[in-house]
Amino acid sequence: MRAKTVLPAVAMTAVSMVLTLAVVVMWLGTAVPWPVALVVGLGIDGGWLATLAYERRLAAQGDHNRAVTAVGWSFGILAAGVLVAHALTAEESAGAWLAVAWLPIAAKALWLVHAMWERTALTPVALDAIRGIQQEARDEAAVARARLRAEAATEETRLTAVTEAGARVARVQAKTAQALAGAWSTLETARAGEETGRALTSVTARVTPGVTPRWELPVWGPSEPLPARSLESAPALTDEALDVIVDEIRTSETPALSYREMAARFRAAGHAASEMRLRAAWKRVVA
Repeated sequence: MRAKTVLPAVAMTAVSMVLTLAVVVMWLGTAVPWPVALVVGLGIDGGWLATLAYERRLAAQGDHNRAVTAVGWSFGILAAGVLVAHALTAEESAGAWLAVAWLPIAAKALWLVHAMWERTALTPVALDAIRGIQQEARDEAAVARARLRAEAATEETRLTAVTEAGARVARVQAKTAQALAGAWSTLETARAGEETGRALTSVTARVTPGVTPRWELPVWGPSEPLPARSLESAPALTDEALDVIVDEIRTSETPALSYREMAARFRAAGHAASEMRLRAAWKRVVA
């Protein structure tokens, strides 16, 4: 992995140094002796290479020096400047020389990229650990998504079942209400009928017309339960006392009341007696 960044930097450095040395020798060789031009070219390349080597040493130690970096970039800019100046003064192939004038700067940039790669490089063990953590996170996310989808499907099924059950209950309630309304309408019709109401009020009609009380419909709705009467709240009536009370109620009106009317008034007055004793008292009084 390291070769992917260091080999291009080394290749670019070698090309730029050779090109800089050749340009300096050709350019300055016409004005000064060629050994002098060679020394100038080697000086530029040597300074560039020396600062690069020192920067690499500091990077290996985990250190950094801005002054050395500035000197290295200065040599790189100087080499690029020499190439640009030679391209501008060349009589032939000026464009070609100008096109390669950026090589020293490019080599310096590649070494900068390689240094950044080294500062962020990790060992294979660390990379394996990171891959394991990422895979574990992906697995957990997939499991969470599957759980959410399953819970959503379950909730949808439950809501569907509840909705269907509620619809069935509503239909049953509607049918029941409709049946109750029909029955109530029938009772109302029966109550409104003159003959039917009289028959329901009492089997034996009154002699005096209009005296028979109107039969009322039962109350449809909440009702309050009557308080339970204690069996010991009042002493039991003797047969003589019962006969007296029954006779008084029966003869309280003219003509005498029927048994049903007498029994209703007897119980409305708060007296207590079983149906068998009340009928026996009625028979004794009437006889």
